Amino acid sequence: MCNEQGFTELLAWAKCFLAWALIEQGNLTEGIAKLSEGIAVLNSIRSLISRSLFLGALADGYRKAGDAKRALELLDEAIDWANRTGERFYECELHRLKGEVLLMGHDPNAPGADNCFHTAIELARVQSAKSWELRATTSLAQLLTKQGKRDEARTRLADIYNWFTEGFETADLKDAKALLNDLAT
Repeated sequence: MCNEQGFTELLAWAKCFLAWALIEQGNLTEGIAKLSEGIAVLNSIRSLISRSLFLGALADGYRKAGDAKRALELLDEAIDWANRTGERFYECELHRLKGEVLLMGHDPNAPGADNCFHTAIELARVQSAKSWELRATTSLAQLLTKQGKRDEARTRLADIYNWFTEGFETADLKDAKALLNDLAT
């Protein structure tokens, strides 16, 4: 319908969301290519709403593909965009993803990763975005565990996990619960 009716912007948005779904399903090559195309179309028609979201999704695709350099470039661009425009709704996740990328070298003391997770948590708290806070705290707890700080990891994660009263079938809450169970042993 978008092609038939000439809805270029809606088609580009649809391509971006389809591409993001492909990335989440593990089809990284196709997802990265389609998301890059969608972002390019949106840029060409100066449709810049949700730019940080799409750049973050693309960065996550590159992270999953093992390209830390490209992922960091995109995350820095997305964070800069959020700072310049005030587009804040995905900002927490951008910082969390940046922390994850910094840890790709498997160094639990990677400079900046800890900071990224703390920034993501603080931004989520300011926004009262509990799901983003849970995700960032789970990443921080994983890092603390690798650093041998199991008690701190468990305490931090339990605090946010126990806030939730529903949604326990979601991936983020399942991941947090699995980590809490591991930390309990």
